[in-house]
Amino acid sequence: MDALESIAALATANRPVAVAVTDRVAVFAVDGRPGLSMAIDDFSDAVRVLEEAGVRWVWWSNETAAAMIEAGVHPARCWDLAAVHRLLAGGWASDPGHVWAHVNGLDVETIPTVLPVDLFTQGEERGDPDQPIGNDGHVRPEWVEGAWAAHPDRAMRWVELAIEVQRRQANAVAQVDREHHAGVARGPGHVRATALSESAAEVICAELEHVGLPFDRTVGEQIVAGFVGRRPSDDADERTLLRELDDTVLCHLPAGTDFDLRRPDHVKSLLRRVGIEVPDTRAWRLEALRDAHPIVAPLLAWRRAERIRTTFGYAWLDEHVGTDGRLRGRWHGSDGAAGRMTATAGLHNMPAEMRPAVVAPRGRLLVRADLGQIEPRILAAVSGDRQLIRACRDDDLYAPVASRLRVERSVAKVAVLGAMYGQTTGIGAEALHGLEREYPVAMEYLRRADEAAQGGNDLRTYGGRRLRMSAAKPDPTGSDGHVRSKAAARGRYGRNAVVQGAAAEFFKTWAALVRARGAEIDARIVLCLHDELLIDAAADDAATSSTLIVSCLAETAHRWSPPAAERVRFVVDVSTVERWSDAK
Repeated sequence: MDALESIAALATANRPVAVAVTDRVAVFAVDGRPGLSMAIDDFSDAVRVLEEAGVRWVWWSNETAAAMIEAGVHPARCWDLAAVHRLLAGGWASDPGHVWAHVNGLDVETIPTVLPVDLFTQGEERGDPDQPIGNDGHVRPEWVEGAWAAHPDRAMRWVELAIEVQRRQANAVAQVDREHHAGVARGPGHVRATALSESAAEVICAELEHVGLPFDRTVGEQIVAGFVGRRPSDDADERTLLRELDDTVLCHLPAGTDFDLRRPDHVKSLLRRVGIEVPDTRAWRLEALRDAHPIVAPLLAWRRAERIRTTFGYAWLDEHVGTDGRLRGRWHGSDGAAGRMTATAGLHNMPAEMRPAVVAPRGRLLVRADLGQIEPRILAAVSGDRQLIRACRDDDLYAPVASRLRVERSVAKVAVLGAMYGQTTGIGAEALHGLEREYPVAMEYLRRADEAAQGGNDLRTYGGRRLRMSAAKPDPTGSDGHVRSKAAARGRYGRNAVVQGAAAEFFKTWAALVRARGAEIDARIVLCLHDELLIDAAADDAATSSTLIVSCLAETAHRWSPPAAERVRFVVDVSTVERWSDAK
């Protein structure tokens, strides 16, 4: 029996199969069975056999998922050890050293690092370098940095270790599920479901990096030129163009007056020169002074152009837009805090002015889906507040909230968002008292999170993600006021994180379902933006994609929501467009 036949013999649905790929071999391991290795040329055939059987892939990080995608196979089911570790342990660090330490109860402060061999380290007894675990019980730091790939035998031990870690993580997830289920109104197995959706999000990240966002470079360059002018030919030409850009502001001052507009202190001095005194130069503050002097409007326009130039200008286009007309950056399934997806290359903060350059390829359309008021709806679901659940029946939940509070809609919105972010002053401050009266269960949910976080107690989201508050050690040299201020900040973070984190878990469950269902009709996710999905679909399938997105949202609500929250209505706005900027 050759290696491929041996692989096929192990292929059963949902069976954990660990995989790792080097530049020479691919290795596979199944719990309780001898591992298998094969030449890298046979890798794609092997993963197809296992994928068709419905195995659940296990890997240390989504770099392996990226290798599978490069081989033409898009994994359907997986258990990402790094993603599950971040769920269980919280925080950002999720390399194999931290993953192993956590499942074995080892002190992360003692995780070793690679050190040069010298007079002080050469005598240390480190054990067999061909084994992944050192004498100290930790994963060898050189293996963490890639030494596992030096030899096929090492790679085999690496995937066998991955299988062992997966089993221990599964037990830890079950334990959190039992403990968390006791205090949360939701069905058993929910934390495991979160572990699987978090793992699926890592596959989505690998696919987003591989596929990229469709981007018309010509349109992008035209947009940049509209803000900052033509592309400079050399450094001297760039300096000339910068002076011309600055002169659009400085021309409003007496001749010979010169300020460095890129220095906030100079901008404050410039404004003082024309009779405007400001404590800082934030955009919202300057916007309120637009009519105070003719220099303010061009200063605001200059700042917008400067942001485009420095962050989304010609250098950005050259670095991130490929010759295939795709904008690519690095994606991560969790930000290490509340669990939101993150991206580089400006993919998560692209200004609206650049969106006309995001254009569907010929014969395809973009389907944009934006969840409506997701965080207050999530608060209603996780708190079980019946009055807030009733408000969720409306397309615009702020309208019934405003009616109950007897305030304008805009005030009700600020109050609800302020409650989740810990805001106690400003336009919605008085309405907060109304929220306490009308929605006591939701407000108590937030208050408990606030108080626990202020006390330095770790929290868990509805889906089971650990929110690390105990890591914030009090400063023994700080004043009482400083200590209280830090505690209050932790409280604000805690009350927001339990909602934001649950919303992130809901979103990733939805995205995973859209990815799975969309694969059947050639519709693929090209952007995840907090509560928004952008789908690249064949033009003939665009209407089907829109329907699929809505049905996946209903399925997500059914899978994710606690029993008491089945009545929470989640809404999504779906647009089918050629350009992202055309979406309403």
